[in-house]
Amino acid sequence: MKKLLFLILCIVGLWVALANFKGLATQGKYDSVIVNFRENLPTAVLSEEINAIATSYKTTASLNSIYAIDQHIYTLSGDEKTLNQLKKSPLKQYVEYIEPNYIYQALETPNDPEYSKQWNLQNIHVERAWEETKGEGITVAVIDTGVSRVPDLRQTEFVQGYDFVNDRNDASDDNGHGTHVAGTIAQSTNNNYGVAGIAYQAKIMPLKVLAAQGGGTVSDIADAIRFAADNGADIINMSLGGGGESQVMKDAIDYAYAKGVVIIAAAGNSNQNAASYPARYPKVISVSALDAAGKKAPYSNYGAGVDISAPGGSDSGKIIQETIDPNTGEAVFSGLQGTSMAAPHVAGVAALVKAAGIKQPEEIFAVLTQSSRKVQEDPFNHYGAGQLDAGEAVKLALKGKITFRDFFRWLRDSGYLNPRFWVDGGVVAILPKLLMVLGSYLLAFLLRNYFPFAWGMPFNWGLVLGSSGLFFLQGIYLFDLPQWPFRVMGSSLPELANSIQGTALLNPFLGSVLLPFGLIAILLGHRSWKWFAVGTALGVASCLTVHAAIAPAVWGMPSVDISRAFLGVNVLLCIGLACLASKGERVRKV
Repeated sequence: MKKLLFLILCIVGLWVALANFKGLATQGKYDSVIVNFRENLPTAVLSEEINAIATSYKTTASLNSIYAIDQHIYTLSGDEKTLNQLKKSPLKQYVEYIEPNYIYQALETPNDPEYSKQWNLQNIHVERAWEETKGEGITVAVIDTGVSRVPDLRQTEFVQGYDFVNDRNDASDDNGHGTHVAGTIAQSTNNNYGVAGIAYQAKIMPLKVLAAQGGGTVSDIADAIRFAADNGADIINMSLGGGGESQVMKDAIDYAYAKGVVIIAAAGNSNQNAASYPARYPKVISVSALDAAGKKAPYSNYGAGVDISAPGGSDSGKIIQETIDPNTGEAVFSGLQGTSMAAPHVAGVAALVKAAGIKQPEEIFAVLTQSSRKVQEDPFNHYGAGQLDAGEAVKLALKGKITFRDFFRWLRDSGYLNPRFWVDGGVVAILPKLLMVLGSYLLAFLLRNYFPFAWGMPFNWGLVLGSSGLFFLQGIYLFDLPQWPFRVMGSSLPELANSIQGTALLNPFLGSVLLPFGLIAILLGHRSWKWFAVGTALGVASCLTVHAAIAPAVWGMPSVDISRAFLGVNVLLCIGLACLASKGERVRKV
């Protein structure tokens, strides 16, 4: 009864903790509120409710932009108090939803202008892609701070855009961020000037949603997404993000996706275990950042929601494009770093893939992920499906249309059948873990032949925790929650250091007889829990046996042979220790 009560209390405690946990979905900043009136609401009723808002809250609810007319999306100044009052007011019967108008920021780290070799284009093998396509016929919408026609963009074709910040047709840049992003996608190339772009024969649709300071509201971003979808955009790039889940944003993304638009966004620059919004939405391709050495950039978000990685730069090598100086408005070559710089690499390659004949968003996603360079050791999902490779992506696209059958076959073969926003199926190698568990039970049966005893729960737990742990937990990524508890709970005792540090090398202290010896020394006098220690010794022996056979790597050991010998000796010591602790006593059922 005590055990059952303890279990119930643990479950209730966990539920309370999770229920009160505030993730990124509610952590955004805002100074205005979105009111989305029902689309079938009569005009007279709509006008009456807008007047009622002005009377009750001393503020005017105004149409977000001319492109929000059909959706009846209005915004008004207000804080959390205003939001809560609106949600409780009679107004709620006339609306689809009322939510914060979160402010998203450009995701980059600026630096002084400089010119250097574009290592990032070599990193993705863009030259091989250019042999087949340069993005002709594809339109890429850059939803950002606007785009200015600097000299190295004058040969790049532009289509009509819009400035949602100032409600005007001219979407010029007053920050420099959007122009830099557009340059990575389609900087004029082979013009004897400046630097190159990835899909330099593609068209740019400039959509300004971020002000000169780099911030903008989700209502403007959502309007821009719909504008892009309605005006012929094939690809949308959003090098921006922040906290706060938004229904108006999700609806706009779903709308664009349904019209065949590929949507790409930066994962975020907080070095956190989850992509930011809007990158974490299921129909958005979320991009983490690589440095010049092909490693995760220090600032890049990772883990839950990350789909693919691309060059984003770091202090050792930045992404160079021509943009504007925000102080003077003059054209400059500037080196920036951030997931903002990584996302347009994927957008540019997506344009190349679509120009090669792949049309649907899910098919383009499949090409990008299947063709990426796989990273074998990626326990924290730094790289998603892998590292972007333009040459391989175009090569795969030209082989023929990717079908759903091809896509799911690749998911099966690559171990990614688990939902890609929650579980990274490639983290856990199933077969070795199963061998560890089975091996521990085989040793237990052999031990039982010499020292007969009855199974008990402590003994079973010792076998499991010593051999494989609850290994299936290691592949779980939950948005905003730290992953280390899952890695610790999903690890065997010898592999604890591996799970926490993300390394393949066994710790020589944990991966030895020392831990079982300590447990037996402490628990030997306890009638039930002594058998937990015995089970642990057998489990550790099985775990070390599998490591010795498959991956004999121990920290500090100079060679594989020495590591294997070290593990083998400790396997024998663990078995001997279990035999000595079991000798002369028959365990009771516990």
